[in-house]
Amino acid sequence: MLLVIDAGNTNVVFAVHDGEKWRGVWRITMQPQRTSDEYGVWLQALLKTQGLTPDDIEGAVIGTVVPAALYHLRTLCRQWFAVEPLLASARLDWGFAIKMDNPDEVGVDRLLNGLAAHYTYGGPLTVIDFGTATTFDVVDQEGSYCGGVIAPGINLSVEALHQAAARLPRIGIGRPVGDSAIGRNTVAAMRSGVFWGYVGLIEGIVERIRREVGPSMKVLATGGLAPLFSEGTTVFDHVDSMLTLNGLRLLAGRNPLPKLTVERDFLAEG
Repeated sequence: MLLVIDAGNTNVVFAVHDGEKWRGVWRITMQPQRTSDEYGVWLQALLKTQGLTPDDIEGAVIGTVVPAALYHLRTLCRQWFAVEPLLASARLDWGFAIKMDNPDEVGVDRLLNGLAAHYTYGGPLTVIDFGTATTFDVVDQEGSYCGGVIAPGINLSVEALHQAAARLPRIGIGRPVGDSAIGRNTVAAMRSGVFWGYVGLIEGIVERIRREVGPSMKVLATGGLAPLFSEGTTVFDHVDSMLTLNGLRLLAGRNPLPKLTVERDFLAEG
């Protein structure tokens, strides 16, 4: 029974895999100073809804791009679940080459997406992750990570537009009504610019990557806004919301889980 923790810039995702299937997936807003006890109380209640207890957890793996959150997440695993977590990093056994000038600077979420995507769908492929940033990650036929593209995330762009232009309101992200790109009011014009602008960005970058990789390249989308943008383009071959979690699960299967070296703090259970 494996506890999987994907800690991104916007959300932390907790999930439990029993070796055959996912038993539960839960999200909470990323707050780097949230304590292990806050996580523990919240997560213990959610585990109970699936008939699980902390004692059922036999191992844990953490992937994070927020270093400030790591201490509390590691303490959560030690004190509440009596396991030492495996920490995803470029120095682990990924089963593929990382063809970057400096592999340590690559966000582990990008490597995890590449690992799960190649394992599930084969290569060559590009994974588009709609997160705080919109990333494009390229994996070759053999599964090697070849690099990619980083663009501003959609939510960041919308917020920047609102903050920088005094008369433009803050808007929600959604597909414009109909297929017309011309907005007849300010909100409609902004929504059109955000939605169709990012569709154009996606299609344009994918086309440029395909020229370098070859016409057989698959395109996968993941992240919270992937289903929305799949409505506006046919460029995606697959939309997979579980890609990063499956990457963490596969990474834990390739590497020995560390042994707990500190005693469990039973006060955390009280």
